[in-house]
Amino acid sequence: MIPWLDPAMSPHFPPVHLALREPNGLLAVGGALSPDWLLAAYRQGIFPWFSEGEPILWWSPDPRMVVIPHELRLTRSLLKTLRSGRFELRCDTAFARVMAECAAPRGAAIGTWISPQIIAAYCRIHEMGWAHSIETWLDGELVGGLYGVAIGRVFYGESMFHRATDASKVAFAHLVRLLERRNFAVIDCQMSTPHLHSLGGRELPRAEFLAGVDRWTQENVQPGTWRNEYLNFDWHSSP
Repeated sequence: MIPWLDPAMSPHFPPVHLALREPNGLLAVGGALSPDWLLAAYRQGIFPWFSEGEPILWWSPDPRMVVIPHELRLTRSLLKTLRSGRFELRCDTAFARVMAECAAPRGAAIGTWISPQIIAAYCRIHEMGWAHSIETWLDGELVGGLYGVAIGRVFYGESMFHRATDASKVAFAHLVRLLERRNFAVIDCQMSTPHLHSLGGRELPRAEFLAGVDRWTQENVQPGTWRNEYLNFDWHSSP
């Protein structure tokens, strides 16, 4: 039986090891998307994922896909794009727009899990300094980006989009370098994909991932807006 969480109560999740194996990681139903619920979930390696019209579903899959910042792999073509300076990169200047672009239909896909309810919830924690966007701009237009949640030394990646070739990859490369510079331990990518493997991602057993999260999220890294100057990197010195 999947526990139902009372949204009127303080955030309280069942032990993560009780999550289902099929579907992989489903832990609980219900609760709320208020900042206290979201931040409590992320501090325990739990995240919400559900379609519009469904109750809130909370997940913690096993294994967990992660990127360790210093393990980022850059292809020759991506490094060439980074060195070209074709794109302008910004932090936290268009968070809601990035989420809306991530929510837009892709190809033949119908619908999205990034509903207006989700956008409103993450915009609230963005205003509090917990959620961030990395944005790729071209000729003054937003053409790519990603967003996620930063707690302690963990960045929980949520979604990305692109409207120009390599725009999301460029945003991700800048995010990784930013996090490496700021001594983050890990980027949580949730589920495994070939794209993430190509960038240096790897799977960790959930227990190993959560043991790290328990340490890293306790570190006193204050929330706040990320500044554009955080993204000044010399890609010509990258191997």
